Amino acid sequence: MKFLLPGLLFAALWASASAATKFGVLSADPLILANVRFLIAGPLMLLVAHGLQRKSLPNRTEFGRLTVFALLNTTIYLGAFVLAIKQVSAGIGSLSTATSPLFITLLSAIWLSRPIRWYEAAGIVFGMAGVWVVTYPLLQNSFATIPGLLILLGGMVSVSAATVYYARFTWKLPSLVINGWQVLIGGLLLLPFTLLFADFEPSHFDARFWWSIFWLIIPVSVVALQLWFYLVRQDAVQASLWLFLCPIFGFGYAAVLLDEPLSIYTLIGTVLVLMGLYLGQRDKFKRP
Repeated sequence: MKFLLPGLLFAALWASASAATKFGVLSADPLILANVRFLIAGPLMLLVAHGLQRKSLPNRTEFGRLTVFALLNTTIYLGAFVLAIKQVSAGIGSLSTATSPLFITLLSAIWLSRPIRWYEAAGIVFGMAGVWVVTYPLLQNSFATIPGLLILLGGMVSVSAATVYYARFTWKLPSLVINGWQVLIGGLLLLPFTLLFADFEPSHFDARFWWSIFWLIIPVSVVALQLWFYLVRQDAVQASLWLFLCPIFGFGYAAVLLDEPLSIYTLIGTVLVLMGLYLGQRDKFKRP
């Protein structure tokens, strides 16, 4: 239960980012939305960590690692995500999260010398098959551009590399400190691109924009990422399997909030995904 409940909650919250971002980019340029989110969320978490909880600052080595992690996990991945979501549907945005486990598994095998167990491989196959069954009807009717899909792909490669990079080290810092600094550093690294390329003219900082920012900061950047760090510390590849559920939750949000259809394919795909999750988590289910 210590792994199951955080995994389910992480998937439910992380999947909501697609719908929240879709609403946010209706009001402002994607890069502006991303940078405002990062430059509010990062200092807020650091204020709690260093101001209220009196946690120690990272040392020079830790700052170096945090910078690499921030570049991959925040600047490139989340920057790419908000750019892509302007050109693809929320359903496809949720689908993109399911591609990450394949890259994580391959990168883990290379970087961490971690062999892939047969049931993990089978779980990935079932999970990806389920995601495909769920999303196939939506892909037939959704608007998407080739640049948007390529941007999504690049972002998923980046976040997968970030996950494996994070797992390479024994972090002594509290997760709130890691999260706060990587979000702030990632926002600062993205800022020059926002100032150069963002379209400020048509952006409107209305209620929809600020509600989107609020949701992306508190449930997604704070709560979901804290859960993700916990899961990754247990096992990077096992944690990646929870990303299979993100499209399922994402399609539910899209159906309710954005009127995207649900069908029998959704049910069949969900069963396949749960089968894949069981196979991937088999060892943990056997433990008392």
